Amino acid sequence: MADKPDAALSISGLPEIVRKIRARTPARLLVGRAGSAYRTTTQLELREAHAAARDAVRAELDLEKVFDEAFVQRWGLFEVRTRASLKDEYLLRPDLGRHFDDASQEQIQNRCSRDNDLQIAIGDGLSVPAIAAQVPQLLPLLCNGAKERHWKIGQMFAIRHCRVGILNEIGELLKPRVEVLLIGERPGLTTAESLSCYMAYRPSSSHTDANRNVISNIHARGLNPQEAATRILNFAAQMMKTATSGYLINEELAALEGH
Repeated sequence: MADKPDAALSISGLPEIVRKIRARTPARLLVGRAGSAYRTTTQLELREAHAAARDAVRAELDLEKVFDEAFVQRWGLFEVRTRASLKDEYLLRPDLGRHFDDASQEQIQNRCSRDNDLQIAIGDGLSVPAIAAQVPQLLPLLCNGAKERHWKIGQMFAIRHCRVGILNEIGELLKPRVEVLLIGERPGLTTAESLSCYMAYRPSSSHTDANRNVISNIHARGLNPQEAATRILNFAAQMMKTATSGYLINEELAALEGH
């Protein structure tokens, strides 16, 4: 479900302070009630949002459906898979989503170069609509920005049934300086199209969540693609400079002011 403005904001009967509060957040605040229940409009919006969230979680990654053919060819994208063969297995066994199956490991080793400055991967995560909505705008910005910094970029690929921990296996296979995983966030009742960017410096099998950083809420009412690309690239540069990631490093947001 695409984000859309709340039509109820235009109701002339709402006090100005209520309109201002509701304009600043997508949360369903001060929506009124009918007796002890939500109004019909609010209830229908909640049911629509819940259905979109469920659909996002159940959706399957298919490159030619998620992205158009021109986009796939432009970036040479190809699909690999984790050890979770089915969606139900992926949801019930998060551990399987942190490792590639044997055929995918071989494909990555054959098609991707090693020891690049930046390696970008796309993971379906818990929302295929998120990568469909955000990646076509974000990926070109990331690649152009990386080229301006004279970074060597690895061949990109998309991962079906992907969990964040796959960063470690990518690190073991390709040995990049910085790994970037663009992955669909768990959908909520505000949007089902929110993307996260998980990052790690020289990820390896010994890494845990403590060794990773995340820039989240990349969507229409959150962090826009240009802002997200600037933050990701600046943070990657910071990781390369300090040779670390995770809890040992804090993102220098002040760096945004120069862009």
